[in-house]
Amino acid sequence: FYEAIDLASKKLPDVEDATEIFTRAIDNVRPSVEVRSKRVGGANYQVPREVRRNRQQSLAIRWLVDNARKKKGKPMAVRLSEELVDAYNGTGTSVQWKESVHKM
Repeated sequence: FYEAIDLASKKLPDVEDATEIFTRAIDNVRPSVEVRSKRVGGANYQVPREVRRNRQQSLAIRWLVDNARKKKGKPMAVRLSEELVDAYNGTGTSVQWKESVHKM
């Protein structure tokens, strides 16, 4: 993790604090709404619900790590740093994942 933060700070030289990269990446990936199944009269409906703050953070971190794991051929620190930089810039698979959850 720390190696990934160091690599990400080298890729973004305009950022003074390395923790700013992580917090902004988490903020860009954090979902505000998700759908939950609700059973009504024998049918299941997808009901949008707000996400609690601690679940937002855990989902964001989980998505960042999972999408970094899906990239193959590089060390994990490099993959995680690339995912953090992409999330910091508002691009990447984790941000697309959040947008697809919001579209549902």
